[in-house]
Parts: sequence; C-alpha cells; structure tokens
Amino acid sequence: MTRSIFIIIVFTLLTSATSRGAELIESVKNTIRSTTPEKRKKREARWWMKRHKLKLSEKAALGDVKLVFLGDSITHAWDKYKSEWDKYFAKYKALNLGYSGDRTENVLWRLDNGEVDGINPKVLVMMIGTNNAGHRKEKSQDTALGIKAILQELRIKLPETKILMLAIFPRGKNDNDELRKLTMGTNEIIKTYADDKHIFYMNINKIFLDQDRVLHKNVMRDFLHPNESMYPKWDEAILPKIEELMQ
Repeated sequence: MTRSIFIIIVFTLLTSATSRGAELIESVKNTIRSTTPEKRKKREARWWMKRHKLKLSEKAALGDVKLVFLGDSITHAWDKYKSEWDKYFAKYKALNLGYSGDRTENVLWRLDNGEVDGINPKVLVMMIGTNNAGHRKEKSQDTALGIKAILQELRIKLPETKILMLAIFPRGKNDNDELRKLTMGTNEIIKTYADDKHIFYMNINKIFLDQDRVLHKNVMRDFLHPNESMYPKWDEAILPKIEELMQ
C-alpha cells in the first residue's frame, strides 16, 4: 500500500466517524426545549453573558486544563469555597463551568459557543438537570434527553476526555416530593448512558440522606443546594474516581 492511499483511507475513516457523531447530536438536539440550545434571557442575560465571557478568558489563562466541572448553581457555588476547591483541584488547573439556574438547554448553548473549545481535559465532571424539574416540572424523559444531547456534544468536542456524570442530587424532604420523583426518574435513565469507557456514572446521593432517605436542613437548608459543610464530603466522595480517571 502506498503512503498516499494509506492517508486517504485514514482520512475517510476519521471523516466518517465525525459525521456519525454529528448525526447523533442532531438526532436529539432541537427536538424539544431541553435539547435546543438556548441562552439565558431578560434580567438574567447580563450576568450570565458576563460569566460566559469571563470563563472563556479564564480557560485561556489556565492553559493546560486537566479537569472541568460542568453544571448549574450547585457547581457554581464552588466559587464561594475557593480554599476547598484549590485544596483538591488546583493541581489539575480545574475550570468551573457551573452557572446558577442553568438547565440542559443553557449548557448546550455554552458548549456551542466555545466553553470547551481549545482544551483537552483528562476528566470532565458534570451534573445538570435539577432546574429542568424545578423550573418547569419537566418530564424525567425530556430532561434525560437534554443530558444525552450534552453528552453527545461533549464526545464530539472532547473525544479523549473521560466524562464523570453525577446523578442529580436529591431535593425535597423525602422521596414523596414531586420534584425529587422527577430527578430520581431522570437518574434512572441517565445511568444507562454510561459505557464505562468514555462516560462514567456515579450516584453519591446517600451522603446527603439519612437512613430513611430524608433530607435535613443541616445538609441542604433549602432542600436543593448543599450547605457549605457538605462540599468537602462531595469532594471526598468523587475524588478517588477522579484520580482513577486521570490515569
């Protein structure tokens, strides 16, 4: 086989793989609201776009980003606990792409607008979807489709990155809470997306609940956002897996 023929074959295979990946994204994107990229609007738009621009600059300044966190306000809150963040994640030049109030469609817009372009992290930790339930009581299946669209987008943009997908954290006082039922339903679906090769699923929700699966205010004051004391426990629960995936 001549060198030129070999190059043509390799190029054809790579192009074919990329096309299949793009088709996967389009198969779920733009079908329902959770899968249709959307930026935040009205009063929220100003701070949200400001953060987006800030994160693009921060990404460039960090350089060789090895770890990314992608999510909503629960992830965004790491900004308030910088000493804890630095203790565990600074060595990985970690980038926090959590935005308060984001739903799956907002994350898709951010991915479409450069937030992970130009980097090649070893690991990306993502948790998203609680606001799909909380803001509009979205069906579990539709939220799961939004998460699937995000995963597909990430696989195209970051093909070498291992994705650690966390179960949506518990919300509401107990399992009878309407919104918890929705997020639990989503978790049951998204765990099937893991292939333990590129996408890994982890459910650490037991660290927030008592033996009767009750959520207490000393854990989440508003039954949604972990209190400051829970962030080190979150660290400890996922850090061994992050370190494993970094290898």
